[in-house]
Amino acid sequence: MSSVVGRVGPEFEEVLSYLEGALTADADYSFQLAAYRGAELVVDLHAGDGISADSLMIPFSTSKNSIAFSIGLLVDRGALDLDAPVATYWPEFAAEGKQHVLVRELLSHQAGLPEAKPRITDEEFADSSRAAARLAAQLPWWRPGSTFGYHGLTIGVLGSELVRRVTGLTIQEFFEKEIRATRDIDFYLGSSRELEERVVDLQPMIIEGGPVDPRTFPFPRQPGQLGREVFANVAIQRTEEETLAHSRAQRFAANPAAYATVSARGIAALFAECVVGITGPALVSSSTLERMAQSQVRGTDSVIGIERNYGVVFQKPTPNLAFGGFRAFGHDGAGGALGFHDPDTQISFGYTVRRTPPPGGADSRALEVARILQSIALSQPRQ
Repeated sequence: MSSVVGRVGPEFEEVLSYLEGALTADADYSFQLAAYRGAELVVDLHAGDGISADSLMIPFSTSKNSIAFSIGLLVDRGALDLDAPVATYWPEFAAEGKQHVLVRELLSHQAGLPEAKPRITDEEFADSSRAAARLAAQLPWWRPGSTFGYHGLTIGVLGSELVRRVTGLTIQEFFEKEIRATRDIDFYLGSSRELEERVVDLQPMIIEGGPVDPRTFPFPRQPGQLGREVFANVAIQRTEEETLAHSRAQRFAANPAAYATVSARGIAALFAECVVGITGPALVSSSTLERMAQSQVRGTDSVIGIERNYGVVFQKPTPNLAFGGFRAFGHDGAGGALGFHDPDTQISFGYTVRRTPPPGGADSRALEVARILQSIALSQPRQ
C-alpha cells in the first residue's frame, strides 16, 4: 500500500489528510503536488507507483503557462504591445483579413485559427516556423473577435512565432535563457537524455466500462462544436509502443502549448518565481500580469463546448474550473495537471498526475486541494 510522502507546513495539514484519503480510495493514484505561499514552499507531496518528488511528466496544456510568462516578460521590456496588431511584428499574418487582429486577441483564442486546412501535421508542429506559415496564410475559421474557441495546439505555434519575430530566438531558447535557467526551475521546453532518466510515462484514462475510445472522447462531434475537427490529430489511435515513441518525440519537440516536461515543484516554482520571486525579484511585473490576467472572453467555448474564461494565454476560474478567486490565473492540462497563482492568497500551485482522471482536464482532486488551500490562506492572513 502506497503512502503520501513529503511535507506540509503545520497550518496546511488538512491538505495531507485529504490526499491520504484520496489515495486510500484509489490505490492507483499517482501524483505530485507542490504549493508556495509567497516565497515559502508550504506543500511538497507525492505518492504512487514510480513517482518521486523529482519525477518529470508531460502536463499537456499546463505547459501554456510558459507561453504566458514569456509573453509577459516581452511586454514588460516594451518589446511587445498587447494592443498592437499581430502584423506589426509578423507582417505575413495580415493575409486573409487578419491585419487587424490584436496580440491580446490572438493569445486569448479569438483569432479563428484553432487549426489549419488541411490539418497541421506532427512534423509541421515540430518545426514551428512551418506551422506558423500555414496559420499566417489561413482564412480564419470565424471572424476574429466574433467568438472564441480553444486554440489547443496552435496557440503554441502562434505564441512561439511572436517570440521569434521579436527576439530572433525560438520560444524554447527564450524561455530557457530568460526564465527557466535563471532560477533553475524544473519546467523544461525540450527534453534531453539526462532529463529522460527522470521521466515517468503517463497512463491512459480508464472509466467504467473500460478504456476510453479516443476517436469519440472528449470531443464528440455535436452541432455547433468544432472539437472533433480541431482535435482529430490528437485522437489518432496508436499502439502502446507507438504512444510511448510519440510522447518522447513530443517532449523533445516541446510545443509549448502541450508538451513541456515538468515536475509539480517546477510548475509551482514557475509561478512563484515569475509572480512573487523566490531566489530573486519577481521575473514579471505585477502590472503586466494584472493586465494579462484580466478576463478577455468568457462563455461557451466554440471548440470544446464548455464554459471557459480566458485572459491572455492564462485561464481564469469558472464554476467548472474553480481553482481560485476571480484574480487567479493559470492553466490546467487535459491529463489532469494544474498550475496557477492566486494574488489574494499568494498561493502558487503545481500538480501532476500519472493517470488521466475522467473526464479529462484538471483533476477534481487537485481542484479540491486548491479549495482547501484557499480556505486556509484566507482564514490566516499573512502579516
